[in-house]
Amino acid sequence: MDPIIKAENLNFTYNNAKDNAFQPLININLVVYPEEFIIIFGPSGCGKSSLLNVLAGLETPDSGNLLVSGKDMMKMSKNEFADYHRQKMGMIYQAYNLITSLTVLDNVALPQLFVNNSKRKREKIAYELLERFGILKQAKKIPTELSGGQQQRIGIARAIINNPELILADEPVGNLDSVSATNVLDILEDLNKKEK
Repeated sequence: MDPIIKAENLNFTYNNAKDNAFQPLININLVVYPEEFIIIFGPSGCGKSSLLNVLAGLETPDSGNLLVSGKDMMKMSKNEFADYHRQKMGMIYQAYNLITSLTVLDNVALPQLFVNNSKRKREKIAYELLERFGILKQAKKIPTELSGGQQQRIGIARAIINNPELILADEPVGNLDSVSATNVLDILEDLNKKEK
């Protein structure tokens, strides 16, 4: 089985060549295979979020090699990179990153716009995910009316609506109470076991 992520000697620096330069990633090597469930631990500031941002393509490493789904991320065309973001990878954030001017339903359905599904199909899939995660009754509300646990479930639904091969989660339970955190981790474990 080929790895879904293969990073070799990744280096990344914030504010490169400036007085306040900081290098959170130094010669990072990582191999992740399909269906693995990996948790990266470390103290605050050690580079966990930086690594996820590089793997997500939100930051560009200074040097090293990074293959995602067998493709060299540094050599991807704009179309390949857009396809990676649309269909291959879903991202879950600690701060939820929901759009507060959109309803819960529209937040979840948003990534479907970029795969050209009709409004009817987008909403059908979004409703199914909201039901699956126990927040269907909240579909017409705006995210700020909901609890942190509910908002994170919306973030998970949005991250998986395009059925990506890979889900990256940056401290997905960092802002949650213990009950909500357990619920979110159970959802992620269920996604890994049942949907690979």
